[in-house]
Amino acid sequence: MPVGMEDQGRKFITTEPLDKSTESGEQIVWDAVRSAFADRACIGYSRYPLFSKFGEIRKEPDILIVDRELSLVIIEVKSVKIDQIVAVNGQEWEFQNFSTAETNPYQQAENQLYTLLGYCDREPAIRRKVDARAMIALPLITEGEWQQKEFDKLPNCPPIIFKDHLGKLALTERIKRAPVVVEGEEIDDEQWELLLSVISGGPILRKAPRVLQSTNSKTRSSTIATLQERLYELDFQQEHIGKEIPPGFQRMRGIAGSGKTVLLCQKAAHIHLKHPDWDIALVFFTRTLYDLMIGLVDRWLRRFTNGDVQYDPKTNRKLRILHAWGGKNQPGLYSTICEFNGVRSRSAGETPERQPNRGLAELCKRLSEEIKIEPVFDAILIDEGQDLVSDDDLKFQDKQAIYWLAYQALKPADPEKLEQRRLIWAYDEAQSLDNLKVPTTKELFGESLSNLLSKGTQYSGGIKKSEVMRRCYRTPGTILTAAHAIGMGLLRPEGMLTGITRADDWKAIGYEVTGKFIAGQKITLHRPPQNSPNPIEQLWGKPVLEFETYGSRQEEMTALADKILYNIAHDDLKPSRDILVIVLGSVSDAIELESQVASFLSDQGIDIYIPTALGLNELNPKWPNHNPDLFWMDGGVTVSRVTRAKGNEADMIYVVGFDNIARNEADVSLRNQLFVALTRARGWANLSGVGDYPMYEEMRRVIESKDTFTFTYKRPLKRDIGEAEEV
Repeated sequence: MPVGMEDQGRKFITTEPLDKSTESGEQIVWDAVRSAFADRACIGYSRYPLFSKFGEIRKEPDILIVDRELSLVIIEVKSVKIDQIVAVNGQEWEFQNFSTAETNPYQQAENQLYTLLGYCDREPAIRRKVDARAMIALPLITEGEWQQKEFDKLPNCPPIIFKDHLGKLALTERIKRAPVVVEGEEIDDEQWELLLSVISGGPILRKAPRVLQSTNSKTRSSTIATLQERLYELDFQQEHIGKEIPPGFQRMRGIAGSGKTVLLCQKAAHIHLKHPDWDIALVFFTRTLYDLMIGLVDRWLRRFTNGDVQYDPKTNRKLRILHAWGGKNQPGLYSTICEFNGVRSRSAGETPERQPNRGLAELCKRLSEEIKIEPVFDAILIDEGQDLVSDDDLKFQDKQAIYWLAYQALKPADPEKLEQRRLIWAYDEAQSLDNLKVPTTKELFGESLSNLLSKGTQYSGGIKKSEVMRRCYRTPGTILTAAHAIGMGLLRPEGMLTGITRADDWKAIGYEVTGKFIAGQKITLHRPPQNSPNPIEQLWGKPVLEFETYGSRQEEMTALADKILYNIAHDDLKPSRDILVIVLGSVSDAIELESQVASFLSDQGIDIYIPTALGLNELNPKWPNHNPDLFWMDGGVTVSRVTRAKGNEADMIYVVGFDNIARNEADVSLRNQLFVALTRARGWANLSGVGDYPMYEEMRRVIESKDTFTFTYKRPLKRDIGEAEEV
């Protein structure tokens, strides 16, 4: 069963609520499609984001149905009455008292269909095997009215769905009887899943095929190559999140690796194409993500326009990818708002705060105190939202300062509801390194706006206000569960340190729960395989998570160098982007260990790269001779502290210096580093430390437990990261 197919109730996607006054006919047809296809194996879209150019406008299909039996069906809806049609001359239709004087509705649908078939034909397994139909729907006209005008006797009359064909059985029969534009053949289950993946845009995330150097039958590189040949199956929840445009607040909460960044980039590209006149900001916190996000937005723009539109950050002023703060030569959300409001933006050096998120919060608070913010954006999408939350002392009144500044910088989404603004934010469960709070809407925006998310669960059209993403596509299941368990201290002898204490919240992020979170009660958490669909463990056939201890740091680094040299020589892994070394510890410990490890590896003949450096083998990059946007450099193995690594990923992750955590195992923030580091892995993780500490035995128990953890719940927790709002 494809991933997410159990969510059958979500197989119809309204990408943006339809205007009741001007698009009532389209809503009638869409309602009829949902009723007629409710029990069929299919997915349906209202305004599917595929933008074909017609003259000066870009037009997306009104309705797309992807059906197991019928394959592709595109329906172009015209909400006209019979007396509004002046003439039908071949495929050209002339209108009066309508939004356009003439159009070619069937050719529109046909062109869009051919574009979709072009995407299908790029996959050999379904090339020229997909049936395709294009139809026109006239929901305000009966078949009798059409015949009275004798339009049915005209040559080349296209297949039409009339008002009297909108019943459940009549509609499906009408579509079945429509001639196919391109005739395919019956497809099997595997081809059906591939078709669904193509429609979702999955192939754009596929990486270029690897050129394998080794003749070994199974290496890490060959295993990854096998993985890359596969496409993840359609996930209904991801389709909703990536392709819907909410008319107000929307929040995404998800585990690491659930695809939030990819989906936000997809959503930003879709909003931009749908509303090219809007000012849109896509905001993030980790500066090393610039290239990743620009690349993703570019890919989605190309996908939605069949290559006609690309993304150039220098020339595209309507869709801006912005770091939350901004730098001297690179605008950010804060600096852009300052510039628009005629205020000089301040730099990190102008705040006493040492942590970047606290420094930004202080400046945002100051700005809100000093001036009335004029709105500049129509939509703001925020990634890494957990890093934009600060402690109470930096709040503006009862609001989080950065979020409040973003809210003020937004124009109302609805002229009749001025408080409703299109702010979309995503945050990672348990992944804030600087702050251990998970924000409620009330905490972000204050008491008066708290109901914007919590009052009602969805907008019209079924667009949810809040999404919780439980599937992890990046990190293999055993690594993810180990990261959760060690990060929260689930198997800690003294009891759980931090984490979720409501069964519903555990279920929301993909776990099954037995027992109740009452002091002294036994709890069992199990993560079923369908919520961790990365198949690398099955393909590899051996453990993907290893933990090793050494008698000295020298021994640990020697083993690390040997493993990396083996990865490069025998596993065919590239030093850059395939391999990543992450060092653990407090700020001072991690800085020292980063330099120590990098220096040792360099001495062993392994080129290394420290993030922000301008070249390989630079051990201590410092301002001004650095670039804070750089995380990788071709030819070098990146050695990084956790703060820089966050948001990045690699096939082989080495996590070094576990002893720096184990010495102070009750420190929640330090444990959180383990969680973040391990979940950078796309394939394998190797954790190491020196000496012998009780936490090492806890880690061994965690690894042995794999996907199921049984423990006795003890209170109190240092923090609870469960959901606080019923939304």
